Amino acid sequence: SSCPSGLLIPPSNTLIVFSLVSGGTSIAALFLAGYIPGLLMGLSIMVVAGIIAKRRGYPVSPKPSCAQICDTTVKALPSLLLVILIMGGIIGGIFTATEASAIAVIYTLVLAVLIYREVSLKQLPKIVLESAITTSIVLLLVGASMGMSWAMANADIPYMISDALLAVSDNPLVLLLIINIILLIVGIFMDMTPAVLIFTPIFLPIALDLGIDPVHFGVMMTFNLAIGICTPPVGSALFVGCSVANISIDKVIKPLM
Repeated sequence: SSCPSGLLIPPSNTLIVFSLVSGGTSIAALFLAGYIPGLLMGLSIMVVAGIIAKRRGYPVSPKPSCAQICDTTVKALPSLLLVILIMGGIIGGIFTATEASAIAVIYTLVLAVLIYREVSLKQLPKIVLESAITTSIVLLLVGASMGMSWAMANADIPYMISDALLAVSDNPLVLLLIINIILLIVGIFMDMTPAVLIFTPIFLPIALDLGIDPVHFGVMMTFNLAIGICTPPVGSALFVGCSVANISIDKVIKPLM
């Protein structure tokens, strides 16, 4: 269940999509802003899971030796350096977020082929094709959302929604609470990327009118929608978790809530 925190901790695809839809909010700023909320979310889930496990007396794996810890750390180090490479380059102004993605692909490819030997050169054409298909789906959604954003702005829909919300209250905290509740419900029934594409053009103008920073709003929106990947009926993390644990979803839903 710690998957939601990974959507806030860079490099996060959801924050990149938000940057595109919001009209160019700084990806570097979004990445930096996502660290603390992501770590807080992950640590909170770990604490609760740890307390429940201790109360119920779940079995514990044997404590690893220093040699095992050192060996695992050395093996994981090349992969962990990827985050330092990406964030260090973006924050240091060495390359843009777009260039960072290309460098990350080259770095991971070298790791997969030469270091970990998990990918062979014969598999590359298939991997490239699958990546192109996945990327094209996201870009098609982004393009459609841009068109929808223009259509909604042309029809004054964000202003109508803004007026309706302001009729309830003019307190920014109250309006943020209402937006969060709406996003929480949306996250239950809709996957994150379509939700960001559809609701950013609606809620971001309202947030900007309230004086809320787009970086703050983007992280808040991602944090909220991330909860939805653990809840049915569209909980991708829930389905994967149940599959790995070999347990039916109906047994997980009650304790998950």
